[in-house]
Amino acid sequence: MKAQIAVLEGDGIGPEVVAEGLRCLHGIGSAFGHEFAATPFAFGGAAIDATGDPLPADTLKGCLEADAVLLGAIGGPKWSAPDAKVRPEQGLLRLRKELGVYANLRPVKLHPCLVGASTLKPEVLASVDLVFVRELTGGIYFGEKRRDANVAVDVCTYSVAEVERITRVAARLARQRRRKLTSIDKSNVLETSRLWREVTSRVMKSEFADVALDHVLVDAAAMHLIRRPSDFDVLVTENMFGDILTDEASMLAGSLGLLPSASLGDAKRGLYEPIHGSAPDIAGRGIANPVGTILSLALLLRHSLELVKEADALEAAVGRALESGARTPDIAAKGEKTVSTRAMGDAVLAELKRG
Repeated sequence: MKAQIAVLEGDGIGPEVVAEGLRCLHGIGSAFGHEFAATPFAFGGAAIDATGDPLPADTLKGCLEADAVLLGAIGGPKWSAPDAKVRPEQGLLRLRKELGVYANLRPVKLHPCLVGASTLKPEVLASVDLVFVRELTGGIYFGEKRRDANVAVDVCTYSVAEVERITRVAARLARQRRRKLTSIDKSNVLETSRLWREVTSRVMKSEFADVALDHVLVDAAAMHLIRRPSDFDVLVTENMFGDILTDEASMLAGSLGLLPSASLGDAKRGLYEPIHGSAPDIAGRGIANPVGTILSLALLLRHSLELVKEADALEAAVGRALESGARTPDIAAKGEKTVSTRAMGDAVLAELKRG
């Protein structure tokens, strides 16, 4: 297979983790006889510095023409002043909308050898294997915004169609797993959540009666993620709730640096990125964890390119690298030897070659 990958390194640690991800992607290409052409484009804060626009026209064109898009991370203090007119995040919201990716999949699975990396008790973490499905192009992030000297307003809006389509994505995924779907809302307070609950219930009853549905309020879900995380299978929720809860859930695995994500729509092309931020405090130090990016590429192989064996091989290589003791500082126990970003990539590549 030949595939075109648009690469958006972004800001902070983005270029560092993307470099290791691409080395592993090309390692998969060599092992399985594929050719992956990775073309870089300016995006985020780096693009603001170069062009004044976080999503330049040629970057958007390259993303729309690619088979898939890989993103490192965006943002940082340089572009986040309260009076900033242009922010990196504006480019990300536009990109999601232009690509038509409305479903963000964030799997959270604990590697057994990393049980000590989490601050939770091992017995709480036993058998944690869940997937968040976050609605990505609606809600308060995309609603009307206005501000004057005394008042600021962010409007949260959801349509029936938006809730129907994200529910179907989550239900199909649950059907492939343990046939259990948890829908998270705030229906005791918010009208958008009441609509969300009504539509989700209707779609599940009429189209996915074989999948068990549970409704949980967002505050209770935040508590249960820490108290009994292994009870969850697939969780579906709106944009802002999903943004917050998935960062919380990353602590089940031990670090933000470990977790991947896939943003998908109705077409095969998706946007793939680790869930962590640009971490400007450690940028350039060679200590960022590239595992989230490498596993995001496994999702890219599986969902956009339909290369399931290759995705499985890459995920297995990451698992063996961790089992061999490779640890970046974010997942190392006290006194445990750590490796650099590059060395973690080397460890995964070595396991790929061993097969």
